Formats: sequence, structure tokens, C-alpha cells
Amino acid sequence: MTAPLIEIRDATVVRDGRPLLAVERFSLTTGERIAVLGPNGAGKSTLVRLLTRDVLPVHTPTSAVLVDGDPRLPLFEVRALLGIVSDVLQSDYDRAVRVEDVVLSGFFGSIGLYRGHDVTAEMRQAAIHAMREMGVDHLARRTIDTLSTGEARRTLIARALVSDPAALVLDEPCHGLDPGAAWHFRQVLSRLARADRALVIVTHHVEDIVPEIDRVVLMKGGRVAADGPKWDVLTSARLSDLFGCPLEVEERNGAYRIW
Repeated sequence: MTAPLIEIRDATVVRDGRPLLAVERFSLTTGERIAVLGPNGAGKSTLVRLLTRDVLPVHTPTSAVLVDGDPRLPLFEVRALLGIVSDVLQSDYDRAVRVEDVVLSGFFGSIGLYRGHDVTAEMRQAAIHAMREMGVDHLARRTIDTLSTGEARRTLIARALVSDPAALVLDEPCHGLDPGAAWHFRQVLSRLARADRALVIVTHHVEDIVPEIDRVVLMKGGRVAADGPKWDVLTSARLSDLFGCPLEVEERNGAYRIW
């Protein structure tokens, strides 16, 4: 059998003696489309940082974080396989860097381009393709600090796509967007979910779980509270317990919202 693209086993992340995240098992297979849903403080962003190796789990005989079946895959290869876009990355790019250079920097895992970076003609073509895919090619010579939040986020997704990753991980993709911009951005999410690569949407908004998502993982208190098919997990009872208030779930054509 082919190894999962991502697999976490018995992983606990501790800070200042307090566990932030404890995951018995989590996996993502090639081409799978999932959402990780939970309130603020549930451990979602720590899970993303565990995948990027910005944090490491407490070592035990059974703990493991495997990417492409390898527990020791070099960091550069991890970042090539997993295209990750987060609020932290967007904050890092609050500077006058041209959109084209932002996208090209995805090849080097850097914030912008530096003198030692050797940008090839093939890289520039890939950057043009990624910018076109995300609808930001007309902004190529603008600097990212002059863009709207939605434009900047689409630029960072192009940055993640430029190296053709096996999985795209989007942490709170609609954060900071007004209702109109969020609606348009969710159309982008649907388009990304129809591509061949795996997609992970990490969010506390049920509305971000576009119809193309098949599986939902609920997180609460740093643990996985539920993991399964979307229609089994997104129930009024489960979400009321997850967010600690009475909620009613409404589904329409594969899209969900709560009251």
C-alpha cells in the first residue's frame, strides 16, 4: 500500500509544561480534500506548525510525524511537498515586495528574493502560470503591501503552487475578508479543491468548508474530537458541543452554514 502523504501518530506538543496539542492519529492521502474545523485555541494552527516542523512533538517510542512516509524528510523537501499559506506568512510579507518576486520566492522558501537566488527561465514560466491560475498576473509588478487582503492571499497561494506541491494547506483562508470578498474567495477554494492535489482547509468557519470537501476533522481542546465524512461530522449536536453553544446546521448542495 502507498504510504499516506502525511501521517501523525501519538504526537504531543508541549509549551511551558502545558500540552497544546495531542494527536493520536491523523493522516492525509494523496489527492484527499479535508477541512480541519474548531474554535480559536483548539490547536488547529499548532497542527499546521507540526506539519511544517516549526514545532516538534515530545519524543516517545511511538510518536511520529511522517511526510511522504519519511520521519526525517529534509525541511526543504517538506516545504516543497506541502504548500502552506497562513496569516503568519501574510504578516511576514507586509513589505514592499513585488508580486512576481513573492511568487518566485516559493521556490526558495524565503520572504522575497535575495541576491544569491538563481531564478531560471523555467521558474519564471512557472510563476506566470501560478499567477494566472490565481488571477493575480495583472498585479505582477505591484508590491504585495499595496494589495487588498484577498489579492495578497491569492498571491501567497500562487507562491505555494509555484513548485507544484502534493498538498495545499490553507490556514484560516477567509480571515479578514468582508462578506463579498469571502464569497469570491470560497469560489477560489472550490476551484482549488477540484484540482488533483490534496487540499487541507483549516478554519473556524463552517462556511469555508466548500462542497468539494469530503472529510472533516473537528478539533477541540488540542485534540481530535471527530474525524469522518462531512455529512456524518457536521451535525447540529456535534457543532453545538464543539463551539459550546446551541447551533443549528443547515446544508444546501454540499455547502453548510450554522444558525
